[in-house]
Amino acid sequence: MPSVTIPVPDIGEFEDVEVIEVLVEVGQRVAREDSLVTLESDKASVEIPSPHAGVVEAVSVSLGDLVSEGAALVILEVDAAELETAAPAPTLAPQQRAPAANGAPDTATTAASAPAAAQRSGGERHAEVVVLGAGPGGYTAAFRAADLGKRVVLVERYPTLGGVCLNVGCIPSKALLHIAGVMDEVDALREQGVDYGAPSIDLGRIRSHKDGVVGTLTGGLAKLAKQRGVEVLRATGRFETPNTMELERPDGVERLRFDTAIIAAGSRNVELPGIPHDDPRVMDSTSALELQEIPGRLLVVGGGIIGLEMATVYHALGARVSVVELLDDLMTGVDPDLLRPLKRRLTRRYEAIYTGTKVTDMKAETEGIRVSFEGEGAPAEDRFDAVLVAVGRTPNGDRIQAERAGVVCDERGFIPVDARRRTNVPHIYAIGDITGGPLLAHKATHEGKTAAEAIAGLPAAFDPKAIPSVAYTDPEVAWMGESEAEAKAAGREVDVAKFPWAASGRALGVGRAEGLTKLVFERESGRLLGAGI
Repeated sequence: MPSVTIPVPDIGEFEDVEVIEVLVEVGQRVAREDSLVTLESDKASVEIPSPHAGVVEAVSVSLGDLVSEGAALVILEVDAAELETAAPAPTLAPQQRAPAANGAPDTATTAASAPAAAQRSGGERHAEVVVLGAGPGGYTAAFRAADLGKRVVLVERYPTLGGVCLNVGCIPSKALLHIAGVMDEVDALREQGVDYGAPSIDLGRIRSHKDGVVGTLTGGLAKLAKQRGVEVLRATGRFETPNTMELERPDGVERLRFDTAIIAAGSRNVELPGIPHDDPRVMDSTSALELQEIPGRLLVVGGGIIGLEMATVYHALGARVSVVELLDDLMTGVDPDLLRPLKRRLTRRYEAIYTGTKVTDMKAETEGIRVSFEGEGAPAEDRFDAVLVAVGRTPNGDRIQAERAGVVCDERGFIPVDARRRTNVPHIYAIGDITGGPLLAHKATHEGKTAAEAIAGLPAAFDPKAIPSVAYTDPEVAWMGESEAEAKAAGREVDVAKFPWAASGRALGVGRAEGLTKLVFERESGRLLGAGI
């Protein structure tokens, strides 16, 4: 039998792409379209399929190798008849991978192997699986279900895929936080003998950079959906019955009949009563990302992760920031030891931080937004040029008419699910923010993969030991598992290990010795219960 070398096909403008999985071994028989290796670059991954059926004679790459177009991957022994009928090697675009929990990559398929999405019968659209919401959990669920052979319709009310996270949340905020972080580092260099002078800030170019990052990722998702045969419908979806959904589209209303549904409708910003939300100087986390202008004085209402991240951006760009938090501490639930370095730095940099303080009134005036406070240490009132309200998120369970499908929502709008992400209606699943906390994109991603695999009959369940969290403040704070206080409250005897960064040469060298690393162990077994940094 002749031998054929299978090279890296055209993967677009990517070079030196890392081999992260070798899926075959010498002597193994493979069918046409069986995956040979998985390549990854940045946040893109792709499985390279075999254009021929045959037996693996040699594997030319190893884990960690860097390869480019044309590099040899595998040598196959194939018969002459196979060569005569084999299709040419496909041209593949790198598959943008959803950020999966626990490092598990989403599976990629080629366009040729993707199923047709929806079929029409008697003028009514039908799908095996409909996914309501195209955030990180929704698009991951849709892509995984398509990979497993299902006909999938992905319903999204916004013009682009990616949900809040990619469009007006995680991704644009991280682009801005990077700019803020570099500006702070340059500013800190003055104390070390290097002075670049005052920065010149062009908000238009900053917005263009942020929007470009978002556009690249959302555009990549659209291509992935097309390659997999996932039909994307721009519509607002609401249940009519346990097996039908009403789709309100820009050009009218239609009905979708489905065998199985995955609810991935996410969450929205909480709006406080008595707040003049119609005034453009009163922002939520979405409008704050638009960076229309940098106010002289900014009040951030809410001392959680979102509020403090946006405070970091606006402070770096020149705003004088104050923070007010109703509860007794910032970022409630975070280990106090981990929070202490952040609080020390923010106290020095911000105009004021009021904890245990309530905003009792807010009025829009010509000169600014007048805010009244109630709490020890806070003024009775103060005036700010702008206010950012970031007091949390609430699920969208009340907006999809779940009750018409028989799906139970709790009093807050969350949908209870089991480990396979099934609701009380066996063929309807739910994932992401709408199922409860923590409200994190990587949690939703893993849940989406679990739901799709459960629908396909695979033995999948979402049962994490720990879900990591991170606040991209300055300094950043990250944690997972149980905190010391949580472990003790659960009656565990623990041992705690701390490493202060003041003892780290690297930390001292970059002028940031205020941090620490903390580990919490179960005393009897020595098992790691939690970690933070």
